[in-house]
Amino acid sequence: MNKKKGYIILNSNEDSTSTLQTLNDLIAALSEGERATYNHIIRSTKFQATAFESYSSWSNDCYTRNCIVDNENFELILICWCEGHQTPIHDHGGEECWVKVIEGEFKETIYKENETGNLNIVKTAISKSDEVTYMKDFMGFHRLQSLSNKRSMSLHLYAKPIRKCRVFDEESKTFSDKKMDYDTIA
Repeated sequence: MNKKKGYIILNSNEDSTSTLQTLNDLIAALSEGERATYNHIIRSTKFQATAFESYSSWSNDCYTRNCIVDNENFELILICWCEGHQTPIHDHGGEECWVKVIEGEFKETIYKENETGNLNIVKTAISKSDEVTYMKDFMGFHRLQSLSNKRSMSLHLYAKPIRKCRVFDEESKTFSDKKMDYDTIA
């Protein structure tokens, strides 16, 4: 075990992989790191769902966005999902996004807009606990859907914070801007 820059790093045997095991360790590492290190940092975490009890809020109607940290460099949000919840198809306002599954199973569908403005599915993938996905606008638009038959949680890291995004209305087949907000703020 090493103590580096105020947070604990647990080394696994002979390799150079380290695991951040508390939310405070993650926040400290992100605060002291640079955007180029965020991918490694978020993938170097291993959390129990109980670590997020004080940040979680639930709604049977829609997933909830619970802000843990929002500063000029990054935004860390816990999204709480009930069975069947899904996001609309959306972008990330030009920012990078990492999604770490805390508990549950999720389907991510990635879409690309063609020359006539229609969206085509490019890829679908399933993510389970401790797995991380990455998304940036050049990759297209995406939708996340909870596949679990119980409550689930995912941790979303945005570099920099997202203040608005484009959301696709499937009925009118058009995009509109949506101002981002939180259900709870830590």
